[in-house]
Amino acid sequence: MTLLYEEHLSGGGLWSAVVRRHSVLRLTDLEGGVNAGLMMWNFAQPSDRLNLPDTLKAQHTAKLTRGHILMSDMGRALASIITDTAGWHDPLGGHANAVETLAKYGAKTYQEARNDWHRNARDNFLVEAGKHGLSPRDLHANVNFFSRLDADEEGGLAFHPDHSATGSLVELRAEMDLIVVITTCQHPMDPDPAYAPKPLLLTLLQGGPPAADDFCRTFRRENARSLALTERFLAHPSSDP
Repeated sequence: MTLLYEEHLSGGGLWSAVVRRHSVLRLTDLEGGVNAGLMMWNFAQPSDRLNLPDTLKAQHTAKLTRGHILMSDMGRALASIITDTAGWHDPLGGHANAVETLAKYGAKTYQEARNDWHRNARDNFLVEAGKHGLSPRDLHANVNFFSRLDADEEGGLAFHPDHSATGSLVELRAEMDLIVVITTCQHPMDPDPAYAPKPLLLTLLQGGPPAADDFCRTFRRENARSLALTERFLAHPSSDP
């Protein structure tokens, strides 16, 4: 794959871009323990956004890893997870807002600490989404890449602090043009009492379309249907329901 773009995102940072169809967005954990919160929307029709409940239900899973497809409200394939060395990514834990971040880590403003000030994931998502004409009503449940939550028999969730190792990576292939927003604030269930978000390497590569025997396409029957819905939308974007 041809390198198109690369950027280091600091801990607590925020990033967004329009990721074009069949491009591959590679996320790399630079120090171990990063949390990469991600939201995405159909660029051509932003009301059609990532729907995690349907994504999980269709693929019979409570985690995300290689082979899984991130599906939209309309059942379309937004992006496919084509590579994953971490093995488990959290689609359940959500993200923290300003009130929760203040209660957990205390106050540290930009005037006091410059780039080390205490940011929160909710505001980061809003800032970056706003750059693409989106508003609070457009936000949705996010994926927390590189974080892991396990459920016990009573339904309680447990966070794994040492889940992602240095150099762990995940690659997302865009199945249509996407608006992607990422923040590297800590997971809301991270037990560390210190504000210590980790950095992320973002790499954008030129990829290609999924083949007929593509692993993500054949992973489940629902995945093939989701890709077909995307292909139908792109063939007839103005008439597709």
